[in-house]
Order: sequence, then structure tokens, then C-alpha cells
Amino acid sequence: MLQYFLGSYIITIAGVIAAYFWGEHVHAGAGLSSIFIVLVLAVLETSLSFDNAVVNAMKLEKMSDVWRHRFLTWGIAIAVFGMRFLFPVLVVSIFAHLDMVTVTKIALTDSQKYAGYLHATHAPIVTFGGMFLIMLFLNYFFNHEKNVHWLKPIEAPLSHLDHISGIEIIISLLMLIGVQSFIPAESKVAVIISGMAGIITFLAIDGVAHFLEKHEEMRNAKCAADSVKCAGLISFIYLELIDASFSLDGVLGAFALSNDVLIITIGLAIGAMFVRSLTIMLVEKKTLAQFLYLEHGAHWAIGALAVIMLVSTVKEVPEVVTGLIGLFFIVAALISSIIHNKKQLSK
Repeated sequence: MLQYFLGSYIITIAGVIAAYFWGEHVHAGAGLSSIFIVLVLAVLETSLSFDNAVVNAMKLEKMSDVWRHRFLTWGIAIAVFGMRFLFPVLVVSIFAHLDMVTVTKIALTDSQKYAGYLHATHAPIVTFGGMFLIMLFLNYFFNHEKNVHWLKPIEAPLSHLDHISGIEIIISLLMLIGVQSFIPAESKVAVIISGMAGIITFLAIDGVAHFLEKHEEMRNAKCAADSVKCAGLISFIYLELIDASFSLDGVLGAFALSNDVLIITIGLAIGAMFVRSLTIMLVEKKTLAQFLYLEHGAHWAIGALAVIMLVSTVKEVPEVVTGLIGLFFIVAALISSIIHNKKQLSK
């Protein structure tokens, strides 16, 4: 276990030390309370993201050791700085019509004002992530070649829907139309654009990935090697986008505990590191192969998270609800897998 989580422990220690000194810098005597908030955020991020780890593991199993390492190194930098800090700043910059330097200064010096801006852009942000995850959910279950079903009465019929061309897009757009009808008039355009951007982003990444897979065997040795490198890059981007979509709700929800963007970033960074370490462990220990229905449960959890994110555009949903629903699907799938394994052994 230590070999998988050593990096996470190091990041945790560094994060706790940084949180203490930053807390003391902002307000004398606030160091210990800053550490507490960081640890709470780290635990929440880790516990709410197990389904993310399972989905990541599915993709990493098909990637080389080099790209696995890059996911754990480059990926964590992108996840922490890019998604937990830079992305919210970019979104606020776009919708508040301010340059990023100004928004960054506000984030570091006026946390209340920054939190207000972020709250105002909540609906477009979660709509983007929600639509991306909806496409991921539908794309997994709408597959007639998928012959292993966990919830067979539901999944078996769903697997044949891919015979209807573009059915995932149709369903996603209908959901987006439904969501925007509840959104205030001044936010409708932003929500629609964000939702469509989520759908288009998924289609672009998934389309390139399929293209590379289809043509890899048709190329000569040199081109095949280039294809593998490119496929690794596409899968890396794909994983980062999945992680981004998962993290959106957590980033916004973290402001319920603190308005200090650096404390939030440190806490979520520790959680993100543990999720990545868990992902690598799942891959190297072949956990998905041992538990047949685990990835099914993870995708049901993704579907539930996507719906909750869309609901949260008009009504606040406590993070504990999101976490418990995701945990329910994962645990249920794990138990079903164990029962299945016992039945196979008894035959």
C-alpha cells in the first residue's frame, strides 16, 4: 500500500504545513483551523471520487506505463492548478468580463467577492460538467457489443439503443432543453452554450480516440508507434476532462467550508492525489478484472452525479447526498461482484 500512496502522504504533509503558514499569514491564530478545513476537504474529495478512480482505471489499463506515470505527475499538476484554481478563475473572467490577472488578484485578496462571482457562474459551470458526464454515461450503456450486464433488466435493453444513430446526443440535448427552461432568463444563453460545449467536447475527444484505435492496426511499424503515442495523449486528455467534470461540483461546494481559494486548492489537491494513487493501485492490482460489475456501478454513479449537477443549477444539493448516492452504487456493484465470484468458484 505504501508504494501507491507514498506520494499522497508527502503531498498531505506539505499541504498541511502550507495551510498552517498561510492561515497564520491571513489571520494570526488561524493556522490550526486552516489545517482542519484542508483535511476535511481532502477527505470529502477522496470519498466522493471513488467512482472517478474506477473510470480512470478503465482507461489507464489500456495505456502504457509512461502515460500512467504522466497521469500521476503531469495530471496531478493539471488537476490541482488547472482545475482547482485556474479553471474557476477563467470561468469568472469570462462571465464577469474581467481579465484573468484581475480575477486572480480578487481570488487571493478578496475571497468573499471571488466566492460571489463563482456562485453567480455556478449554473454554466455545472451544466458543462453535467452534460459531459451524461454523454459518458450514455456512451457506456448504449453499446450492443456490451454483453456483461449488472442490472440486466435495465442494461440489456439500453445496450441495443445504439442502433438509433445519435441517440446519446438526442437525449442529452433534450435534457439540456429541460434544464434551461428552469433557468432565469439572464442565464439561459450561458447555460445552453455551456451544455452544448460539454456535449461537443465529449464527442470531439471520443471521436479522435475511436479514430486512432480504428487506424492503429492499418499503419506500418513507424506510424503505429506514432499512433500509440498519440492515443496515449488523447486518453490522457480524456482522463483530465473526466476528472475536471467530477471536480466541478467539489470545487463549488468547497466554498461552503471556506472562502479562501488557496486553502480550498490545497485541500482538494490532497484529495485529488489520493484519488490518483487509488487509480494506479486499481490498475496494477487488476481490481476491475477481479470485480466484474465495479465499472458498471461507477458509471451508474456517474449518471447519478450528472443528474445531480443539472438539478443543482436550480436547487442546491448537499454534497453528502451526492457522495452517498455514488457510494451506494459502488458498494452495491462490489457486493454483486463478490457474490458472482463465489458462484463461479462453487461451480
